Amino acid sequence: MQQSLDIALIGNPNTGKSTIFNGLTGMKQKISNYPGVTVERKVGRMTIDGTEHRVIDLPGTYSLNHKKVDEKITYQTLIGEFEHERSPDLAMVILDASNLDRNLYLATQVMDLGIPMIVVLNMMDIAEDRGLGVDPERISETLGVPVVPVVGKRRKDIEKLRQAVAGHDLSRPEPLRWQSDDAMNSAIEMITEKWLESYTDLPPQSHPIEALRLISDNQLSDAFKNHPDRGKADEIVAEARKLIENNGGNPSADEVLARYNFIEQCTDGQEDESAGEDTLTDKIDAVVTHKVAGPVIFVGILMVMFQAIFSWAEPFMNMIDLIFVQAGNWLSTTLPPGMLNDLLVEGVVAGLGGVVIFLPQIMFLFLFISILEGTGYMARAAFVMDGVMTKIGLHGRSVVPLISGFACAIPGIMATRTIDNWRDRFITIMVLPWMACSARLPVYALMIAAFIPDQTLLGFFGLQGLTFFGLYFFGIVMAVLAAVLIKQFFPTGEQTPFMMELPSYKMPKWSDVFKNMFERGWVFVTQAGKIIIAISIVLWFLASFPEVEVPQDVQQAQTTTETSFNAQTSPESYKLKNSYAGMLGQAMEPVIAPLGFDWKIGIGLITSFAAREVVVGTLNTIYSVEGDGEVVTLQQKLINDVDPETGEPVFTTLTALSLMIFFALAMQCMSTLAIVKRETNTWKWPIVMFVYMTAFAYLCSLLTFQVGTALGYG
Repeated sequence: MQQSLDIALIGNPNTGKSTIFNGLTGMKQKISNYPGVTVERKVGRMTIDGTEHRVIDLPGTYSLNHKKVDEKITYQTLIGEFEHERSPDLAMVILDASNLDRNLYLATQVMDLGIPMIVVLNMMDIAEDRGLGVDPERISETLGVPVVPVVGKRRKDIEKLRQAVAGHDLSRPEPLRWQSDDAMNSAIEMITEKWLESYTDLPPQSHPIEALRLISDNQLSDAFKNHPDRGKADEIVAEARKLIENNGGNPSADEVLARYNFIEQCTDGQEDESAGEDTLTDKIDAVVTHKVAGPVIFVGILMVMFQAIFSWAEPFMNMIDLIFVQAGNWLSTTLPPGMLNDLLVEGVVAGLGGVVIFLPQIMFLFLFISILEGTGYMARAAFVMDGVMTKIGLHGRSVVPLISGFACAIPGIMATRTIDNWRDRFITIMVLPWMACSARLPVYALMIAAFIPDQTLLGFFGLQGLTFFGLYFFGIVMAVLAAVLIKQFFPTGEQTPFMMELPSYKMPKWSDVFKNMFERGWVFVTQAGKIIIAISIVLWFLASFPEVEVPQDVQQAQTTTETSFNAQTSPESYKLKNSYAGMLGQAMEPVIAPLGFDWKIGIGLITSFAAREVVVGTLNTIYSVEGDGEVVTLQQKLINDVDPETGEPVFTTLTALSLMIFFALAMQCMSTLAIVKRETNTWKWPIVMFVYMTAFAYLCSLLTFQVGTALGYG
């Protein structure tokens, strides 16, 4: 085969499609999203006998009768209708050899499109272990297409696939080889001639599948729903269904029955030595998917996983932090003082450090996720948790990303790639930042230590500890409520029933596990990182300009206007107050004053957009905090600060509660917005997220402060 081909890999979920994609393309891959949606697009290159071929890993699907966005992308790509993807020259249909009946259903649909194809019987080792007498030659003869039995993780079997591609003559399979009856054929022809050819621009190769979909669904969907002549289509479909019924058929079921009768010809005579016996997978599943033991095991695995992530990632994060601090110090002392020095040290190096420091958590998280997926446990976890998550509009696979959000929203949002359904993945992304991440801890710790009394309730519970727990619980409740709300209003979503095959347990392919881990890290650094660094430089500019000097009269003054704001001992605090960020903070004061915040907190709200914990450092600078034990010193400064006009304390318990609630709910993290943009492929959803979270944070803080003040707690 000297012709360069576009080769599409298609298959049911959990058939080892990604393993084969990795085997065929090696490191020559590009990962991105399809435009406007959170569906991952993986494209790679492979060279055979000097000819380079383009390989695309299409989203997994059980059927071409698409119900979800990702399934629709797969279908539209195959028929050449998807504007962002070329129609493939060759389809490689990956089947699980240990579960052929269901997998062959999709293969017969792809055949109906008339695309040159190769059927790949993957996981032959599992089929052999289970004593299944899979006969590739019989399947090939029945389908009329090449069939290649493989074990996807074996290099020699990948070579067999490459040779199958090289030897393919690009002959097209026979559509409707599954032998639909005369009435069904007449109904297909009727819809094709009277509707599809006359009123639509759909490619001819899609007509049989489209006609069958209309007959079985008995309703118009997708673009047909809003077609100006949909009344005509309704009449034609009704006429076609009537034709089948008059011949004693069932228009909703005949196609499915005929396909499975055809599939039986492929597997006829296939022995199943394990029939009636529990396999090892069955025995493990009896415990792992048990309605009581299943959730307990799942929670236990998560606890081990996240404890490991925290403990394993921390040394690497500390090392990265130290490297960037040292690099900043070196640059600061090496370069002459000036704008370039400040830009590189405080803008570029600080921004780059803010990106790379997340890398260990992301890589360890995806190491565990890849292992769980590779062994087949992730599908069980989704199955076990789906009942609970469905009630709030999410998917069982949403649990791992949401819990990841307690460490950091960024790896959590990237972990939503394990959710196949676009709508479920989108809702999970939109509510995940409300899970209390570790960046909120410094803010909570400072405010609780300073303003929540160190008292004991009921002789056991500490009030400070309860406040801390309450803030975490508050975030979970808000995330659940937001999921329920988005579920009601999300415009294009359609809740699909939970359908997932539980693959057999197996040892993961370790090269794929580590490859996936490094891929995720690289995607984060190269794509989200660019946005984060750009925003870091903008924030540096706002906090550094215009450059001002402390006036002589201020330097010689005995005291400043605010008790704890001391420009004499810290010129930096004076410069920060008069920077663009300071001006914005002061301009914001009328807006944030109803929340109990003054201009100093306003500056903190701006600078903490780089990262939530930055607000503590900003307050340190403003209040001229120096030396060791900074938090304690800052804590006392905040307690002592009084309004120069009223003489009332600037910070009270109510102010602290209002501020903590604001930080619990507001989108104060540019890195999260950058990764949401990366995952949704548009700025639309990060902007929506920023607006709705900030608006809700403002409303809740306002209610907290104003109601508290009215009740006399101000």
